[in-house]
Amino acid sequence: MDAKASNLNLSSVTEQAAAQFRGLNPKEPGQWPLLPKLATWAAMAAAVVVAGWFVLLSDANDELVAAREREPALKKEYRDKLGQAVNLAELRKQKLQVQEYVTQLEKQLPGKAEMDALLSDINQAGLGRGLQFELFRPGQVQVKDYYAELPIAIRVSGRYNDMGAFAADVANLSRIVTLHNLAIAPVSPRDPALLAMEATARTYRYLDANEVAEQQRQKKAAADKAKAGAKK
Repeated sequence: MDAKASNLNLSSVTEQAAAQFRGLNPKEPGQWPLLPKLATWAAMAAAVVVAGWFVLLSDANDELVAAREREPALKKEYRDKLGQAVNLAELRKQKLQVQEYVTQLEKQLPGKAEMDALLSDINQAGLGRGLQFELFRPGQVQVKDYYAELPIAIRVSGRYNDMGAFAADVANLSRIVTLHNLAIAPVSPRDPALLAMEATARTYRYLDANEVAEQQRQKKAAADKAKAGAKK
């Protein structure tokens, strides 16, 4: 008897619930019974949750793909920095060696005040080997980024061995002097041993503070001009 009563009550409740969903007017949801309203709200809430879930998953997936694409570059950067860190002491040692080498080279470059003495040393190197200077003409100073270069046109006459000794003496000067565009030819057919040598000797000096400042000013002006031209 109790089982039959329970079945009847369940059937009655199910029938009443189903009856609330019959004949609903979609244009007037405010007039719906309570159960259809609750079901609609629940369905809409579930749809919003599902849509939000997919949106979040999509953003997270994009971030994951981007992170995977960056992974090889990050690994390479890590290996490079790790290698630098492991060799840091050696790199610092090499840096000090390079700085010492640069300092030594700078000491071989005369300043403005020493250029006259250097020109005299080149002249004396030739005279000391018995060579006759027919031309010794310093040219226009050419200012580079970190130093200035002075070309000197020279023409000397003498014996071949004396010319070789002169070139060696120039190379062994305390300051840097290089010889370029050497040309040797006999002076006269009557004396084949007497030769004439034409060459360009180049000597170098470091820039003083004013020249360095001028170089930086010119570089800045050139950069500003190029930037202005790019904007146009």
